[in-house]
Amino acid sequence: MLTSAIKKELKARAHALKPVVLLGKSGLTTAVLTSIDEALTAHELIKVRLPAVERAERVLQTGQIAASLGADIVGSIGRVLILYRPRPA
Repeated sequence: MLTSAIKKELKARAHALKPVVLLGKSGLTTAVLTSIDEALTAHELIKVRLPAVERAERVLQTGQIAASLGADIVGSIGRVLILYRPRPA
């Protein structure tokens, strides 16, 4: 679990980042999860652009992504999700 101070620092670092994974109309597939996992392994801190669906569905997708990949949700702004997972030591 991230503290509010750490989240604030990570949000500041993520500000200049572009989304590295874009979810399409197919939604959350195994291939998308694999792409997000690879991006987190390489970068630790990434942005993911979610599809234009209802807010409740985006919240559900956000939770599924974080839970299945062991990542922390730093924040979300509109359709953009910021994820963090430290690199394995």
